[in-house]
Amino acid sequence: MLSENLKNRLGQLVCEHQFEHALDYLQASVRQGIRWSKKEIENYREAGASRIGGDPDLPAGVEWPLDSEGTPMTFLAQLRLSELAAQEESSLLPKEGMLYFFVGVDEPAYNIEHKVLYLRDEELEEAHRRLAPEQTSLEEQFKGYRVEARSTMEPPNYGYVDYELVEDEEHDYEQYEDLCFELTEANSNDLAVMFGYPATQHGDCEYEAALQMLTGAEYNYSVQDAMKQIAAHLKGDAHKAEQEVRDTLLLLALDSDQEVGFCWWDAGELQFFIRKQDLLAGNFSHTYCSLYSS
Repeated sequence: MLSENLKNRLGQLVCEHQFEHALDYLQASVRQGIRWSKKEIENYREAGASRIGGDPDLPAGVEWPLDSEGTPMTFLAQLRLSELAAQEESSLLPKEGMLYFFVGVDEPAYNIEHKVLYLRDEELEEAHRRLAPEQTSLEEQFKGYRVEARSTMEPPNYGYVDYELVEDEEHDYEQYEDLCFELTEANSNDLAVMFGYPATQHGDCEYEAALQMLTGAEYNYSVQDAMKQIAAHLKGDAHKAEQEVRDTLLLLALDSDQEVGFCWWDAGELQFFIRKQDLLAGNFSHTYCSLYSS
């Protein structure tokens, strides 16, 4: 749900771009997200800041996550949640502490081995730079960047948008993209987004993630089959199954970036999902990771 400030901004931009015909749809579908952008190359003089790539800051007692082969996973990001306090972010995230993201081998593109760690502020007092092991799941070496957050409006992308509601005789998809660009204030330094729409061609990422997190079943690219399996898991409650999919949230999407060294297959996006009830409980031990590439 958008904050009042963002709702007002949405209405203003919709009018400026003459998209009043789609206002109701956009008010219902635009998500309040958080974008993380490159600020500067990390120099590691100060521990505990938000960082993407490079090495993490970890307390001595925290073990480096391993994949199923016993190989250390590859560090991707650490995000200081207190840095979001000045943003109009969703109240779903904890107000303090750090989220860490690690990944295993990124093949196949679904159900990728990964680890999301959450440490509270008191656990971070002794945190310091931990050099990555010589060998990790991914062979690439990622350059560390300090990142800063901003609150954004995240409209449905090409995989999720209802074309019939945004296009008409006077408006085409290219004009909708122009509106989206202003809503997100996207720039070349953007590295990651939370709680927006995942990049995809089919708009079904939440079905895949919900199916896997709830049942462990492999997604066969049929939304109908996924809903049947989710409903069966929920004792036949179709309405509860629909809510479960709606409550499957994009915790983090990491874009490919040449400067950091991220290249997810053909310049795609690495995506982490979480169930809303787990997020509200501060439980980051049950998440789902997949990869989208064109």
